[in-house]
Amino acid sequence: MKQARDLAVVVTDEGEIQAEVSGRFRRAAGDAAGFPAVGDWVAARLVPDGRSVIEAVLPRRSVFARQAAGGVAEAQVMAANVDVVFLLAGLDGDWSVRRIERYVTTAWASGAEPVIVLNKADLVADLAGAVAATTAAAPGVTVLTTTALHAHGVDVLRSYLTPGRTIAVLGSSGVGKSTLVNTLLGDLRLATGPVGQAAKGRHTTTARELVRLSGGALLIDTPGLRELGLWADEDSLDRTFDDIDALAPGCRFPDCRHHQEPDCAVRGAVAAGRLDPERLASYLKLRSELEALKIRTDEKARRLHEKALGRDFAVRRQEVRRNKPGSR
Repeated sequence: MKQARDLAVVVTDEGEIQAEVSGRFRRAAGDAAGFPAVGDWVAARLVPDGRSVIEAVLPRRSVFARQAAGGVAEAQVMAANVDVVFLLAGLDGDWSVRRIERYVTTAWASGAEPVIVLNKADLVADLAGAVAATTAAAPGVTVLTTTALHAHGVDVLRSYLTPGRTIAVLGSSGVGKSTLVNTLLGDLRLATGPVGQAAKGRHTTTARELVRLSGGALLIDTPGLRELGLWADEDSLDRTFDDIDALAPGCRFPDCRHHQEPDCAVRGAVAAGRLDPERLASYLKLRSELEALKIRTDEKARRLHEKALGRDFAVRRQEVRRNKPGSR
């Protein structure tokens, strides 16, 4: 399924059909995360005017989500049922290991396999240094380099496009996502913008786009991300920062937060030069975000539960009144 703002397009054997959710689905879906997203498999029925009505979303095997913009304590699903996510960073000034840590944490939480793609490799003086720093920031994650505009390094990416596999391409605005997708497709299926000042690309993708490849793979392009609010858990964070997670058992206290506690093995590693202090600061920042998110989502869940209880109580009270002798 494709998605563009409030519209959806269902891809069927007969072609692409515009779709909308049914009223029953809308009432039962709950928050926005329950609505169809690009990559979803849905149960839909055709209606006489050539459109389709979505009655259900099939269970998702992976969900790439971020916290909704504006600080709203709910998930915004960017892509579903993704097997591999290409996390693009442009080496023309967009590259940031701190941002990569955030992206990788979100990718691990999604259930998809992250692959970091350092694009515009021809625009950085020290490519080996950029690769080394990225690899250190994302242990266990494959790091590849490309120059999508000239198709350099793209053949390695094509090896991921196997039949039945879904690949999502994500990154900040202007990193070359649409150019990369077009190169993988071998045509200009997606719009691309001219290169701006300082060789930085311009944002051109305004909707999430799913493309079926002739070889049987599915490719999802997404709008450039201005921000990526974390929607993850501590396990995903620990997987991204497995070097810190490996040090933590050496702390004096099992619940050490690596701030001012005595005999902290993590801060000891920083003092000994075995751990980058900026990496620890990044870890603490992301962990703080996740803790704040957990508090807010738990509070939201509590309010919704109380609201549901109140609604059920009101219904029962109405039933009692209707069944009371002498009532109409």
